[in-house]
Amino acid sequence: MCNLYNLKTTRAEYLAYFQANEDARNELTVEKDYAAPGKPGYVIREQDGARVLSTMKWGFPTRKERKRPAREGEMLYLYGWWTNCRNLGNSMWKPWLLKPEHRCLVPFTRFAEPKAPADRNGSGDLNWWFTVEDQPAPCFAGVWKIDQDHDRVYAFCTTEPNPLVAPKHPKAMPVILLKEDHDRWLHGSMDDVLALQAGYPSQMMAVS
Repeated sequence: MCNLYNLKTTRAEYLAYFQANEDARNELTVEKDYAAPGKPGYVIREQDGARVLSTMKWGFPTRKERKRPAREGEMLYLYGWWTNCRNLGNSMWKPWLLKPEHRCLVPFTRFAEPKAPADRNGSGDLNWWFTVEDQPAPCFAGVWKIDQDHDRVYAFCTTEPNPLVAPKHPKAMPVILLKEDHDRWLHGSMDDVLALQAGYPSQMMAVS
């Protein structure tokens, strides 16, 4: 699953491209030019009929008990983030996907999937990098909420990989939206959500 992506486009460029307003509640700064689990990323959502550019933490927080008893001074639970949603009927995701106001666009420049050891060839880069060639600011189909710590967090959907991604990462790929489907994702029904959970046309993508 995708747990790393790049953001080479500036905040100002995103504001102009999406004709969005700056979110008055933005308190987080997107670090460097990438997003990783638990780190801030950009989110385009709608509020009071207008698009806003928000910064939120990537990943719905989760906790699980340690497999072994905690030693003195250790926390009882391990904490992490659910960054991708595949089973849209799951109780973690469905309540938010049912509410259009909690759907969002997650802009990116390119996303990573890990290389198999045989594919690394001493290059030093442990990832395949996938780009979308027909959009200047492509977006994942995302969902957001306010967590138990009152932080705003987001995740995005995954689906079966297309013919470009499948040979490199056969498990899944992010749901990338066609530009003409942005409004459908942000305003549509649950049937629309399910229909849009599909692989992006491979002929419109590249890998390096």
